[in-house]
Amino acid sequence: MTQAYILLTTEGGAEDAVLSQVRNIAGVEHAYVSYGVYDIIIKVKAETMQELKDVVTYRIRKIESVQSTLTLLLVDE
Repeated sequence: MTQAYILLTTEGGAEDAVLSQVRNIAGVEHAYVSYGVYDIIIKVKAETMQELKDVVTYRIRKIESVQSTLTLLLVDE
């Protein structure tokens, strides 16, 4: 199982709309609006690294007001 936190920067004022769309993506466990450098924090679980890559590349980054993403992989010890 692969897990990651995805930090998003969105266009100003689009946080709630992006959050609503992100929460409907398969594999997204949690998603919250954040104040600071990043606008939204997402926790994603995927079976493989390729599945995680697909979620970030083809689902999250394709949302219209997403400007940038930063993926932080979680290590399960």
